[in-house]
Amino acid sequence: MSTIIKPEHYHALLDTHKTEQGIKLIKDFFQENLSTELRLRRVTAPLFVLQGLGINDDLNGVERPVTFPIKDLGDQKAEVVHSLAKWKRLTLAEYNVKPGYGVYTDMNAIRADEELDNLHSLYVDQWDWEAVVTREQRNLAFLKSIVERIYAAIRRTEYLVCETYENIKPFLPEQIHFIHSEDLLQMYPDLSPKEREDAICKKYGAVFIIGIGGKLSNGEKHDGRAPDYDDWSTVAENGKEGLNGDILIWYPVLERSFELSSMGIRVDKESLLRQLKIEGKEDREQLYFHRRLLADELPLSIGGGIGQSRLCMVLLHKAHIGEIQASIWPEEMRRECAKLGMPLI
Repeated sequence: MSTIIKPEHYHALLDTHKTEQGIKLIKDFFQENLSTELRLRRVTAPLFVLQGLGINDDLNGVERPVTFPIKDLGDQKAEVVHSLAKWKRLTLAEYNVKPGYGVYTDMNAIRADEELDNLHSLYVDQWDWEAVVTREQRNLAFLKSIVERIYAAIRRTEYLVCETYENIKPFLPEQIHFIHSEDLLQMYPDLSPKEREDAICKKYGAVFIIGIGGKLSNGEKHDGRAPDYDDWSTVAENGKEGLNGDILIWYPVLERSFELSSMGIRVDKESLLRQLKIEGKEDREQLYFHRRLLADELPLSIGGGIGQSRLCMVLLHKAHIGEIQASIWPEEMRRECAKLGMPLI
């Protein structure tokens, strides 16, 4: 059985009925705030894409997508999306979206290789969003401004939840702290990446870790990132690299760091070629998505994903993501969670 975090003296603050009401409250309110804050229009997204076009998100490059043959296409294979990181950019081009505007959608995915625990499920649901930017906006200051606006929307949603349910108290700090992954390594050189995240989140409450995907001074990556959507190899200020990152918070219910969003300024032609070379993935240059990007047929953009069930879990103070979403769990985990007061849907 996968590892379960067992918080002491945990009890759900809302019963099943109020939990379902709270999930709807959060999802309705947050997506409207996100749409307004970043000037995004809602679009309809696919559950699966054709294999071999380079459209699916490759995550860390080792996760296997769920695939199936399509009878009416001569058994050509389709893949259930891992996320819509590259599909959204194609959509921006198709809809001719102008700089300063973008799209968002409900992304539903199946990640069969996920290690199941309090935070990780086979079923992944996100608000995936993408906005067109100008060449001048491809910088760290602009990235930080977008992070702050997303975090403000999260805090407004927390306020609404606490006003609606008096027994839920706010815990998110007013400001989000920014730190580069290399600086984080220098602060905690003897800790693993996960331990560094725990340490910095416990100190500040909410953190955006910049520069994820490239190797640090110790020769290791803070975390993996596919080479063909986020721009993590751009040489930025102070010689550090990266125009992407993760939004994390310190979650007191589980006493650990908790990732809510992965996002970044997307690759342009130069950074795509550089990152494909770094990762030894130059063969991807011949795929549909990559050919269109290299032909300057796709707009410059910024985008990311924000976990829907994760945000609901945090704002409703739940200890297991299975208290928020319906998924498949090992029977032993279900029994253990029921004993711990966190029954899984």
